[in-house]
Amino acid sequence: MLNFDWLQWVSLTMAKAVFLALFVVSGLLVLMIPKASILEGVENPRWWHNLKLWALGVLAIIFTIYFIF
Repeated sequence: MLNFDWLQWVSLTMAKAVFLALFVVSGLLVLMIPKASILEGVENPRWWHNLKLWALGVLAIIFTIYFIF
């Protein structure tokens, strides 16, 4: 079985902060994707074709859920 006794010193607040920081880092990585590679092949791009917005929206929802609970 898995032995996680070495994590007993980590408080719930610290664990929550680590997970929230991972979502922030994921959002920053999404923002680093060049817009040209996202809209490649789209003839008439609209704002909803930008996958950065969709990814950041999903990350914001997940971040909010983890922050509340």
